[in-house]
Amino acid sequence: MGLTKQYLRYVASAVFGLIGSQKGNIVFVTLRGEKGRYVAVPACEHVFIWDLRKGEKILILQGLKHEVTCLCPSPDGLHLAVGYEDGSIRIFSLLSGEGNVTFNGHKAAVTSLKYDQLGGRLASGSKDTDIIVWDVINESGLYRLKGHKDAITQALFLREKNLLVSSGKDTMVKWWDLDTQHCFKTVVGHRTEVWGLVLVSEEKRLITGASDSELRAWDIAYLEEIEDPEEPEPKKIKGSSPRMQDTDETEDGTLEMDEAPEDRILTCRKAGSIMREGRDRVVNLAVDRTGRILACHGTDSVLEVFRVLSIEEIQKKMDKKLKKARKKAKLNSGKEEEEDLEVSVEMTLQDEIQRVTNIKTSAKIKSFDLIHSPQGELKAVFLLQNNLVELYSLNPSVPASQPVRTSRITIGGHRSDVRTLSFSSDNIAVLSGAAESIKIWNRSTLQCIRTMTCEYALCSFFVPGDRQVVIGTKTGKLQLYDLASGNLLETVDAHDGALWSLSLSPDQRGFVTGGADKSVKFWDFELVKDENSTQKRLSVKQTRTLQLDEEVLCVSYSPNQKLLAVSLLDCTVKIFYVDTLKFFLSLYGHKLPVICMDISYDGALIATGSADRNVKIWGLDFGDCHKSLFAHDDSVMYLKFVPKSHLFFTAGKDRKIKQWDADKFEHVQTLEGHHQEIWCLAISPSGDYVVSSSHDKSLRLWERTREPLILEEEREMQREAEYEESVAKEDQPAVPGETQGDNYFTGKKTIETIKAAERIMEAIELYREETAKMREHKAICKAAGKEVPLPINPILMAYGNISPSAYVLEIFKGIKSSELEESLLVLPFSYVPDILKLFNEFIQLGSDIELLCRCLFFLLRIHFGQITSNQMLVPVIEKLKETTISKVSQVRDVIGFNMAGLDFLKRECEARSEVMFFADATSHLEEKKRKRKKREKLILTFT
Repeated sequence: MGLTKQYLRYVASAVFGLIGSQKGNIVFVTLRGEKGRYVAVPACEHVFIWDLRKGEKILILQGLKHEVTCLCPSPDGLHLAVGYEDGSIRIFSLLSGEGNVTFNGHKAAVTSLKYDQLGGRLASGSKDTDIIVWDVINESGLYRLKGHKDAITQALFLREKNLLVSSGKDTMVKWWDLDTQHCFKTVVGHRTEVWGLVLVSEEKRLITGASDSELRAWDIAYLEEIEDPEEPEPKKIKGSSPRMQDTDETEDGTLEMDEAPEDRILTCRKAGSIMREGRDRVVNLAVDRTGRILACHGTDSVLEVFRVLSIEEIQKKMDKKLKKARKKAKLNSGKEEEEDLEVSVEMTLQDEIQRVTNIKTSAKIKSFDLIHSPQGELKAVFLLQNNLVELYSLNPSVPASQPVRTSRITIGGHRSDVRTLSFSSDNIAVLSGAAESIKIWNRSTLQCIRTMTCEYALCSFFVPGDRQVVIGTKTGKLQLYDLASGNLLETVDAHDGALWSLSLSPDQRGFVTGGADKSVKFWDFELVKDENSTQKRLSVKQTRTLQLDEEVLCVSYSPNQKLLAVSLLDCTVKIFYVDTLKFFLSLYGHKLPVICMDISYDGALIATGSADRNVKIWGLDFGDCHKSLFAHDDSVMYLKFVPKSHLFFTAGKDRKIKQWDADKFEHVQTLEGHHQEIWCLAISPSGDYVVSSSHDKSLRLWERTREPLILEEEREMQREAEYEESVAKEDQPAVPGETQGDNYFTGKKTIETIKAAERIMEAIELYREETAKMREHKAICKAAGKEVPLPINPILMAYGNISPSAYVLEIFKGIKSSELEESLLVLPFSYVPDILKLFNEFIQLGSDIELLCRCLFFLLRIHFGQITSNQMLVPVIEKLKETTISKVSQVRDVIGFNMAGLDFLKRECEARSEVMFFADATSHLEEKKRKRKKREKLILTFT
């Protein structure tokens, strides 16, 4: 058997050139005890924490694979909840940067995340139309709320009541009672999608934003506040109050889900509307943490800021209005008229919610967050559509206050998509070019070391010596830049249309350009005298032109500089002799134009990538097609050979980078990471690094490792990944008592839950085998009349020589809390009897009561019918009943004792701190008296 050809694996090294991606929202986070200085921004699958003062990235919360869609900081500021495109949620610690808690329950992207006031519960809304409430402390799902018919846009907890309010694209606003987990009221007063909602005025008012220029306000009144306490009970039930007489759908757009008046918890009546200046839909609607500042924006670059007046301010305003009305009445000299005016003075919604100002940003807003500084200033941070973060300050209490931009993060990325990438000859510097600028990056530190404004860059390369760079632009110009100074040395009008391609000549004395004006032009480097100084500077001069019949898309020199390959818009590639410019070969076979191509280092092969999704490998001696490969699911955008090899990389609009072997025509490796179409890539001269750019605004660095890659293993890993994906798409296990399609459990089946269930099954099998061995051993010892040593299982020895039953408990303790229910749900019933018997033993011993009770109650819930019908399990259940009740009551007593002890300690600490406070105050007064007496003595001595 011959040796298998080995390749070296390329792995993802870093993401750079990205300030913030568009799918998620920006939020302020508290770090190192400072508020208003740090922001968390989604960055593809990661989360970047930026320091607004220094403009530096200080922390990266590492994601796995899917793009971040939602962020929400916890009320204590120690954690950050992150929602992903696949429906998973991870909670990261902002102190360590680790994400230890993962929730899997949604089938589609997470669109909304909100903590309750204490931070113990987290509500998540998704595109799958479900809302799930998670217990953050216990790391498990509490319940799933079903009712919306389209994606959830917002879900909020109420502070004082155990209620939740949610909005969706189905035009509905729903109120949920979390005690009974059902929707008790639906507001149907919107005709378009509801994109956001906020609670203001101490949760007595709800503001909603839809797809029009109207912000609707709804007055919330709770049942106990409406009812007259002196009214007799029967009258209350009949609902004699006119405000309580609701029909199925009232005039103000509320819909009662339950007719029984005792189920009605609140009324939600339309109070009016505030008109926005923007005519498009509300993209984001938010309030600051004090609930006094309301802000919203549409699809433009303007944030509209409103101020919600307090009760005292409203009262003052009412008094002023009343005073004016009385003065007017006195002028009209009519007492009766005065009384009428006094009664008719009413506060409008526009008076209660006042427009403060508009904040105009430099580009379209994607998301924003608000925070109040200790000085009373309002800070608004924006994530903009052009990969930019801006911070504005505003003093809302000062009349006609103008917002001031205090910070801006720009250097970390381009404002538009990167369309060209190049490596320097020493593999250290990377050039990236976009519509507005070119940037030079240090590959090892990933820092931007130079930014130069340019026209729309389409192609580029480092001039030999790495001191200058040449850029080809969309307008057909050649721009030559000096890297040391960052100055534009020269601009040459090279082509009449877009300059699509550049190729440096192998002798490094010149280069060739191909453009949309159907011509290929040859250029030489030369030194010319600079007008401003005595020294000479680099310049370029045109030497020859090759005129063609079609637009030129790509040009490439052969390594020996004898041939030039030119890709044309007519789907062919023509090969010409460089010295005479005579036609040599024509390569035709692609159905759509060839966008990219490259010639191997030895000049034997040419590979072409086309918009028809195919890559063709040709021999450059006779122009014969060696192989046609279906490479990508969309257009092949870039193709490049690895230096000194017949391996080449392709990048496509299907978001993948693939490595191929041009000799064996085999697919070697796929590099996945980008979330949008890939525009270009560059390979370092050593072949150790690959840089790629995408429409998701990110640049990614891939590094060649020393790890060998074997194709058979790679295919096996690919099949495993496909299986894992198919597992997630499978239907959830059926649960008795539930109708088909309804799943009220919060989790979902993943490969982790299946692995956890397999671990439980393996542990039970081991327990059965070991107990059977022990019985046999006892019988042998009895027959032999002496003790025979029993061989110990190596697995049990690895766990510290524990018993088989203790090993089962260790496996249960090792399962993640968020995956426990789903693991038990896929467990076959044949293992349940053994588990119940073991649970009885464990509970009697008093170990891990909470965990065991949680597992026990869940198993009883899902296997109730089979357990009750099995006569063998009846005595086990009876024993479990006795032991569980007694042990749970013991645990409850211990918790009660601990709580009482903590309360006592709290009171002691408070009393001690008060004593210290007063002691400090008295010592401070004594110090002041002493200083005053000293000062008086000094004055007396001088006088």
